Amino acid sequence: MEKKLNKRERYKAQLKPIDYYKDFEDIDFESLNEVDRFYLQDFGIFNTNFLEDEFTIRIRIPGGRISAQIFQKIADIVDEYDLTIILTARSGIQLHDVEADDVLAIHKRINALGVSTWQSFGDNVRNIIADPYDGCGIFCEIEVYDIVMQMHDYIIENPRYVGMLPRRISIGISGNRSNVTSFFANDIYFALAKKDDLFGFNVYMGGKNTEVARSADIFLKEEEIFEFFKAFLEAFYLHGSRFSRSKTRIFHMIEDIGMDGLKAHIQKEYKKEFQSQGELILEKKEFSDFHKLKDGSYGFCYQTNFSRLTTDEIKDIASFATQNSLEIRLGIDQNIYLTGLKEPSSPLKSQAVSQTVVACAGNLCPYAVWSIKDETSYLPLDKINEHQIQVGFSGCAKGCGRHRHTDIGLIGLKTNNFGDTEGGARIFLGALHSNGASVGRQLFSMVPFVHLNETVSLVIKLFELSGYRDFEEYASNVLINYSEEFLSLWVLANLETNKTIAVAKLDKAQNFEYEKELLKKEFSELDFWEHVNEDFHDAVSYLSKKLWTIEGEDPHYKPKIERTNFR
Repeated sequence: MEKKLNKRERYKAQLKPIDYYKDFEDIDFESLNEVDRFYLQDFGIFNTNFLEDEFTIRIRIPGGRISAQIFQKIADIVDEYDLTIILTARSGIQLHDVEADDVLAIHKRINALGVSTWQSFGDNVRNIIADPYDGCGIFCEIEVYDIVMQMHDYIIENPRYVGMLPRRISIGISGNRSNVTSFFANDIYFALAKKDDLFGFNVYMGGKNTEVARSADIFLKEEEIFEFFKAFLEAFYLHGSRFSRSKTRIFHMIEDIGMDGLKAHIQKEYKKEFQSQGELILEKKEFSDFHKLKDGSYGFCYQTNFSRLTTDEIKDIASFATQNSLEIRLGIDQNIYLTGLKEPSSPLKSQAVSQTVVACAGNLCPYAVWSIKDETSYLPLDKINEHQIQVGFSGCAKGCGRHRHTDIGLIGLKTNNFGDTEGGARIFLGALHSNGASVGRQLFSMVPFVHLNETVSLVIKLFELSGYRDFEEYASNVLINYSEEFLSLWVLANLETNKTIAVAKLDKAQNFEYEKELLKKEFSELDFWEHVNEDFHDAVSYLSKKLWTIEGEDPHYKPKIERTNFR
């Protein structure tokens, strides 16, 4: 039976997005239909039929670099229209609470500033990202900003590609030995590598919010990146699947035809033989608030309130940058970086402790089930900050908080499995994210809000007892050698007994019988044993419901003044 194009592809066949844009001035934003909403995404405007009077406008900031003047002007627009502004996890900016009557005017004004909203949603090449210390940091070997802008300029209003790809493409590139945040969640990642004493880039493909990009066994010189990018894009345009919407990413293309199949399509467009990969040059480093740069000056990380910004903050940052001739850069960790400081000091005071926490838009997005920006109060932020633990917080399974590419990842959920509670979070643990070795594994399918702080706090206490300084090192040497269900049951048993008994380091992964003996040694008196059969699944379910079922109203849903004990 012949496959049927998915609905979005049928729209594209009827009218290309670039042709839809010709009538942009005449759009009635108060009377949109599904087709309008589909096309508007290609130009950075997002709206749903169940929130039809509220709009989001997303702004591309290639490589995260933005001038103080433009930053200030965006803040002026936010003030004028009483909008909400956040930073995205792709170094972009989102404006929320845009009213229907104002969409067109705001869209015009933003695009007239020298930045663009085009292709920031939809089936496009999304904002192209780099490290905030690109070109200036002490770990930088190749500055990539010019390459980023080459790629950006090539696609931004190219009628062949505007809204016409089979699915979104996320691109990351870094010429740094060490990056503030990992790039392996991208569809394609150009990572610093070395071959024959020459610095260049290894190519990794197939990443997404729930998968790591895999090596394509390709090494590219700096001057080859742009031509490869064009070939990659055209190969995906021509050969990517346009059928089932759930199987249209680069990841699924690789699943279908293999990495070699994808490379063959790219090589046909690239018309040159590929060199095999070089040595990946990637070290894990900790970045403090101030970071010494190549020229002896300093970079400063301004921690946002979990991506939220006030216009007063923006104006203060823009003013300080202007007065001191500093560059402003937006990181994919949702923080703001200022480069060129003469001394490691700044009068700017961050509003939150959020340097290692990435959070999605939360209830500002219609897909999120809870207010993730406020629910960060459920986390032991002091301990997370003390140990520089990478945390990803997503409001739904789409995973915009990159929760599976962090040390501890969470997805906000609603459930009534634990009684009268508004919801909680699914927890993932132990991604080997720095070098793209693996995503995090599920620890719990659901932890009610009221128990989230104590559960995450216990996970961190067990890490502290391990003796490892870095959580990812702990995951690599300890957690990875145990099954997911064993780790779940171990945490639950510690919670029930009010103990903090750490799991032992293992030289290699062990079997179910070995894990069962470890549990019996420490927790033989507990009553979950009658639920242990050929695995721990039923025991985990029993003990989690026993510990976490809430009778009556969720006690955490009280005025915010009573939430301070969770900070």
